Amino acid sequence: IRDEESGYNKNLFCIPKHYEEDLERVFIPHGLILDRTERLASDIMQDVGSHHIVALCILKGGYKFFADLLDDIKALNQNGDKSVLVTMDFVRIKSYC
Repeated sequence: IRDEESGYNKNLFCIPKHYEEDLERVFIPHGLILDRTERLASDIMQDVGSHHIVALCILKGGYKFFADLLDDIKALNQNGDKSVLVTMDFVRIKSYC
């Protein structure tokens, strides 16, 4: 996103009531994020070839993206011309200051 990007008017989206007062504009619509996640899954499947995928999710914020990405990989596994083994695990990381 460029610095001069003004984003989209929040009235074009369904915004939860508890965010209405805090939100001024929407820079990245949910549909765009879903499209990019699907493309990332496709790129991963293309890059790994027939190798086993080990997916590691860092908890505390990453789960939704992780689940969406693995759903897209699963769909490609089921509907594509090749299938790879995918295993997943979760880690919780604590930062130290």
